[in-house]
Amino acid sequence: MTTPPTDSVRHDLAGARVALGTMYFGTTVPEESARRLLDRYVERGGRLIDTANCYAFWAEGGTGEESERVIGRWLADRGARDDVLLATKVGSRPEPPGASWPEHAEGLAADTVAEQFARSAERLGTDRIDLYFSHIEDPATELAETLEAFDTLVRAGSVGVLGASNTTAAGLAAAREVSEKHGWAAYEVVQQRHTYLPTVPGSDTGAQRLLEPELAQYAATHGLLVQGYSPLLGGSYTRPDRPLPPEYRTEANTRRLELLRTTGASLGLTPSQLVLAWMAGGTHPVVPVLGVSTSDQLDEALDALAHELPGAVRVELDEARCGAAADGRM
Repeated sequence: MTTPPTDSVRHDLAGARVALGTMYFGTTVPEESARRLLDRYVERGGRLIDTANCYAFWAEGGTGEESERVIGRWLADRGARDDVLLATKVGSRPEPPGASWPEHAEGLAADTVAEQFARSAERLGTDRIDLYFSHIEDPATELAETLEAFDTLVRAGSVGVLGASNTTAAGLAAAREVSEKHGWAAYEVVQQRHTYLPTVPGSDTGAQRLLEPELAQYAATHGLLVQGYSPLLGGSYTRPDRPLPPEYRTEANTRRLELLRTTGASLGLTPSQLVLAWMAGGTHPVVPVLGVSTSDQLDEALDALAHELPGAVRVELDEARCGAAADGRM
């Protein structure tokens, strides 16, 4: 395969308004269903497919290799490698398998990055990854060691663009400074947990890091692309049987939910669709990483991205969310 230039990959990533999250492909989403979702996503014009080398090790019977393997088989059967952008991640897989997590995450040592890239590429059936993420931070490894290993992959043409997930503004800035100092490829994409509702102040989200205001501002200032995972909170915006996770249960969020319902209804959108349109259409867009299990869910989500919110609606939503100052979150 011919490896596209990094600038070309970044241009293509910048044009992607949505990513298909494949966390449970091959575990709770059976392979046949996953293939239908991949087919439908590409049929609808989607290109960016997001996975990781650890999806989904925590699911019953999961090893962490299922998602990449399902995608790899689908790519081979469809001959679709050049039609999509592949994003995967390294650093969060339990090592050894079955060890407690995140205490025993594999980390981001140079040997780990090189070895896990090769394994991901083999499972995906490709010689290149368009977007390669550090999945979680690794305080036990020097930044320079990790970043040099990533740069080696970029220089070899094996990786197009680098990204950081579950990081902080300070951590991202420090990493980019090290890369700039050495003339290495730098992180150009950031992927964080993000949705419309803010969390309860002081919530423990574990290894999952939110898109905090400082990080969003850093990304905007430096022209980084931003992606948001868990945008729909597992269906909590729309499904009565899916209550909000505890970290989102505030009186202020109850009022915000009602605003989403009434505003969405006036626009012919579900609350979930309104959240996605809000995320993807802002001055500094956040690309939703969609985790869906049925084609109907996928179509509903993709339909939302065709809607450009009226200016007055966006202002109202932004102002309601800015009450997050009282909640302590962006």
